[in-house]
Amino acid sequence: MTGYIEVFGHGGDVETAASRFGGRAADFLDFSANINPLGPPKEVLEALQQGLHSVLRYPDPGHRGFKALLSERLGVTQEQISVGNGAAESMALILLALAPRKVGTVEPGFSEYRALARQFGAEVLHTEGLEELNWQAAPERIEQLMEKVDLLFLGQPNNPNGVQYPVEVLHRLARKAEETDTVLVIDEAFIDFISPSLRQTLAPDLNKYSHVIIIRSMTKFYAIPGLRLGYAIGSARYIQAMTEKQVTWSVNGLALIAGEACLRSREHFEQDTISQITHERTRLIQALESCGCSVTPGEANFILARVPEPWTAASVQEALGRRGILIRSCAMYPGLEAGHVRFAVKGAEANDRLLDGLRSVLERSGDLDVNPASADQGSQQDHTQHFEKTKGGKRL
Repeated sequence: MTGYIEVFGHGGDVETAASRFGGRAADFLDFSANINPLGPPKEVLEALQQGLHSVLRYPDPGHRGFKALLSERLGVTQEQISVGNGAAESMALILLALAPRKVGTVEPGFSEYRALARQFGAEVLHTEGLEELNWQAAPERIEQLMEKVDLLFLGQPNNPNGVQYPVEVLHRLARKAEETDTVLVIDEAFIDFISPSLRQTLAPDLNKYSHVIIIRSMTKFYAIPGLRLGYAIGSARYIQAMTEKQVTWSVNGLALIAGEACLRSREHFEQDTISQITHERTRLIQALESCGCSVTPGEANFILARVPEPWTAASVQEALGRRGILIRSCAMYPGLEAGHVRFAVKGAEANDRLLDGLRSVLERSGDLDVNPASADQGSQQDHTQHFEKTKGGKRL
């Protein structure tokens, strides 16, 4: 074993997978990135084709067409919207604009919260979720952390466990943010995959809380990760501060065309996506449990599971990778264990291929010369040390 393939800290790295396991990057069945299995709406592809001539001119630096549609859909003013080159740029702009000295994270959580905070010179403090709470942290622990930091990131639903905090907890934390003068950044990158009636969000009440910023992604639900598009909504003063730090034309013209087409796409695209994800997630959870995996019952378009011993995330990733199937190791997430992996929820045919491969692997302890008992212990230690030295934080 030579280590995990998440050399850049994220899933979706099919180039590294091809280098590691052989074959062409395009041929991998990628369960490590959480993208809508339906692909982009046809309106988006049509708009991109018709708008190719736009590469001859600069994109709108004010993102006005896209903002106008977002404003209408979200019920906020355009002055409350910041458009970014993916949700990651929105996170970076928040950190650049507000320059927090101490940033809080809830672990396990999206690695970019830690990485960007470190990159921009902040000290990172964290608290950890509990397995009995499906890897969420108790609200009082988050409140204690908020008393010690200038800004706190919170995934909703959280990555990698896919669980939402109840809206009552969000209101409680938003009030705490006002009390402690802490900026609460709620990352809702995956909330579109949840039925509207089940979404736990402060978006309708955003004007009540001057210290809350909500981040959303267009790339995952609308399957345009190669274009990069996301946005943040919050008080006009925060949005203006972010705009002043943004590089002109950081959002390209084709991304803006795609974003406008996404917001104009037919309602059935949203309904079809949520229906398929809900059905396939339930089916995958049942099948994974029948394979001996311990599953966290999340609500997003991905599933956090722990493979049965003596298998580890590294050994299962290796065995499936040799079969052309790419999964996300979560063993390097603070608070999780060596056996934790994450599976994206795809269409029925792709999910069946994953399950067939996983059953074959788990049934054969000597599968493809992978030794599950000793797989990658050194790599696990390396990742733990790497977190502590570069991307981690002081635990509270």
